[in-house]
Amino acid sequence: MTTLVRPDVRYHESLLRAASELDADGHGDFLSLQHWPVDTLRDPEQFARYVDERLGELVVPPEKVGWVPCTMLWILDDDEQVVGRVSIRHRLTEHLFNVGGHIGYAVMPSARRRGHATAALAQALTIAHGLGIDPALVTCDDTNTGSRRTIEKNGGVLEDVRDGKMRFWVPTGR
Repeated sequence: MTTLVRPDVRYHESLLRAASELDADGHGDFLSLQHWPVDTLRDPEQFARYVDERLGELVVPPEKVGWVPCTMLWILDDDEQVVGRVSIRHRLTEHLFNVGGHIGYAVMPSARRRGHATAALAQALTIAHGLGIDPALVTCDDTNTGSRRTIEKNGGVLEDVRDGKMRFWVPTGR
């Protein structure tokens, strides 16, 4: 069963495996690792700081102009291993409206094609509904067939394609 959990230090080793795999695949940024090299996160104290920063995304510091409150959750598989992440943006900026959307998700390559993305998006839509978002904008690259199917399985209706991103509106109140 796929579940979503808040970032927590107890998933240290599991997150490192997922991060290393996504980083090797060229997608380390999918776990918000832009300022956190995987090697740095091996240190438990640094990892705890990373987790605190992820949990703090609900409150946007004034210096982060253009950012919106965001809830980041980690996707766990049946064995409670981190296999990806979901980000739920509480509102949209112009950029997010055009290419980013309310909900973003990523699953590490070795865990793909097992239904994790579909299940995680379904759970994220329920959370988005609780935040007053309905429908949610979910986007994907126009070349990403797997992500397109994930969004469509969750009821997504294609509005258009902008800057190489397919833009779907997905009901959250099902």
